[in-house]
Amino acid sequence: MKKVCFVCLGNICRSPMAEFVMKELVGADWQVESRATSSWEHGNPIHTGTQSILQSKGYWFDPNKTSQQVTREDLANFDVIIGMDNQNVTDLRRLSNGQFDQKIHLFCEGGVPDPWYTGDFEETYAIVYQGCRAWLATLS
Repeated sequence: MKKVCFVCLGNICRSPMAEFVMKELVGADWQVESRATSSWEHGNPIHTGTQSILQSKGYWFDPNKTSQQVTREDLANFDVIIGMDNQNVTDLRRLSNGQFDQKIHLFCEGGVPDPWYTGDFEETYAIVYQGCRAWLATLS
């Protein structure tokens, strides 16, 4: 079983979007989760914009999911840790301190714009969908 973790700043917009898109693509064959690099949103639910876009596209998501901060234990346990932007990757490598760097990757070239700031959840979804399909092909 592949174990994949998507990571963004707050774990309320981009990474949970990627988590539930990827879960739809892989079914129950993989363990797919998401985390945050910061504790800013710890315990908060998925952003309403992400919930809305997932609902509009027909994805199941856990309405009880709340933000969790990534830990060194996560870095050890997941096979692949995917940062949604360059800053996330930098933060993950800092946490890794060289021990798990080979597992840490950027989601896509240029990263995924944060809809918390852009307000454009459609754009984020389009990038996340294409990126998840690319990761599925790479990891399968």
